[in-house]
Amino acid sequence: MKASKEKDHIKCSFCGRDKQDTAVLIAGINGHICDRCIAQAYQIVNEEFANKQDKSLSKSLNVLKPIEIKNFLNEYVIGQDQAKKVLAVAVYNHFKRLVQKPDKENADVEVEKSNIILVGRTGTGKTLLARTIAKMLNVPFCIADATVLTESGYVGEDVESILSRLLQAADYDQAAAEKGIVFIDEVDKIARKGDNASITRDVSGEGVQQGLLKLLEGSVVNVPPQGGRKHPEQKMVPIDTKNILFLCGGAFDGIEKIIAKRMKKQTIGYASHVGREEIDEENLLQYISAQDIKNFGLIPELIGRLPVVTHLNPLDADALKRILTEPKNALTKQYKKLFKMDGIELEIEEGVLDFVVEKAMEFNLGARGLRSICEAILIDAMFELPSTNERFITITRDYAEDKLSNSTISKLKAA
Repeated sequence: MKASKEKDHIKCSFCGRDKQDTAVLIAGINGHICDRCIAQAYQIVNEEFANKQDKSLSKSLNVLKPIEIKNFLNEYVIGQDQAKKVLAVAVYNHFKRLVQKPDKENADVEVEKSNIILVGRTGTGKTLLARTIAKMLNVPFCIADATVLTESGYVGEDVESILSRLLQAADYDQAAAEKGIVFIDEVDKIARKGDNASITRDVSGEGVQQGLLKLLEGSVVNVPPQGGRKHPEQKMVPIDTKNILFLCGGAFDGIEKIIAKRMKKQTIGYASHVGREEIDEENLLQYISAQDIKNFGLIPELIGRLPVVTHLNPLDADALKRILTEPKNALTKQYKKLFKMDGIELEIEEGVLDFVVEKAMEFNLGARGLRSICEAILIDAMFELPSTNERFITITRDYAEDKLSNSTISKLKAA
């Protein structure tokens, strides 16, 4: 009888409420806790984690000033100062938006994010800039490829798959993913396929652009954590994209003609001498505007959500040569490391570097073409030397010219 009476008077060990006054009372080893105390404890834990994350971000801001960000990029990426400045400021402002505190005097002023679109020829460093920034960030970062995206309901990936990758990069931490950065590569490949609005479905072009709008503008999107179509039974995770910074990059092949037409200049053939001194016809991308991107095929609504437009300069011979030797991850350093793993010391003469740059300029593939040429020159050495007792090899210009002339890459012609 006494045990029954004690059971009827069980109380919450935290707030003292009787069992009949609570919805749920959970028993522990030496106590009980009610549903209200659980909810309050959950709120306290969430606030504590949020405060720790804000302090961590604030501490990072002492290091990640725009100049420091640009200096870090300089260690891996040659040139492109304007693009580096734009990215450094965007990332820095993104951090400031995340840790901003309530301001009573300017309560009505809300700092909006500035999504960026990078325009540059292939091999100028768009994706490299994004990958380099990912190395230094303490927020989730992912790179998505727009070429695989299709309108929802068609074969391919839905636009929500971009946020699925961000969620995976955040180790499925929803709060962390909502403060991340996304780089969408090859965004020019989703341009509208015709000059006029299509009366039929443009499932991998304009349809994808329409789908991206809700991601960029800042809305709550239901995201499948494991991907969209292979696991239809999975529970969706709501992700608020308000504080996610989006960077987009693309080659926009042919946009120079659009820029030239706008500026009443010709990209080929004869042109008027008037104003030729003021306009650099070798680098028309520096004059790019949102109107040019619209004429290329991106819809105005999408461009409006990518307010910052910047360009990457074409790489000249000097920049290509510096790319071969100066960055921390330079190609020559990579090949020397590969040979060193087999106990072989590799030496490359200065004339070889000049020859590689000459061919890269001829093939017009940018920095990406440097690796193809180096592979063609070194393929025989990398194949044969690990099986010999050779411990030293010097690559001369004559050797490089001979190896490249016998390779398939030598049959390439400038685009």
